[in-house]
This record gives sequence, C-alpha cells and structure tokens, in this order.
Amino acid sequence: MTPNPFVMHSRRFFVLTFCLGIFFSQTVSAGDASLGRQKAMMACAVCHGPMGLASMPSAPHLAGQVPDYLAEQLKNYRSGKRAHEVMAVIAKQLTDDDIANLAAWYASIKISVEPNP
Repeated sequence: MTPNPFVMHSRRFFVLTFCLGIFFSQTVSAGDASLGRQKAMMACAVCHGPMGLASMPSAPHLAGQVPDYLAEQLKNYRSGKRAHEVMAVIAKQLTDDDIANLAAWYASIKISVEPNP
C-alpha cells in the first residue's frame, strides 16, 4: 500500500509546528528572573506591587503570569499595537532582554487561590 502524501505532509507540518512552538516558548521563558526582579522594582512595582500583586485597582496582578503572554503584551505596548498611556512610556524603554527577564520574574512568583469559606 502506498503512503498517502497528504498524511505524510500533515505529519511533517505537525512535527515542524511542534518543534517551532517549543523553540519559541523557550526563547521567551529563557529570561533571568533575578534580573527581572531588579527591573520590576525600578519600573513596575509602583503600580503592580513589589511581588506582582497590584497596589492600584486599575493595574492587573502580574504574579504567576504566563511568560509568553506577558512578553507578548509588553512588546505590544512597546510597538504601540496595544495602547495605554502609562505602559506605552514604560515599555518603550524595555529591551527584548528586559522583557524576557520581567516575564521570567513574574512567572516565577507562585500564587495560590482558595475559595472563601
């Protein structure tokens, strides 16, 4: 029986997509959490709190955030794709390494959720 070329191409596409996904997720999460913490204390803590729990009602909590999501949003603020008066100014100053480090720091903070009794 001759292998179905569609199935073979689909498998190759799946394997390639899977490998690329692993590669890109590793590049974002490869930041240095300790450097991210230092940067967060200078640039983020006033609104988002020193441990990523927001001190302002209008700012989101960042503790435990998925690093890929946080990095993407910071890049969106930096590029202007996502608009926010304060975040646009702060994100414009961030390098790709800063963003990876911040994402690693906030992802490293462990949070737990408990229901009210």
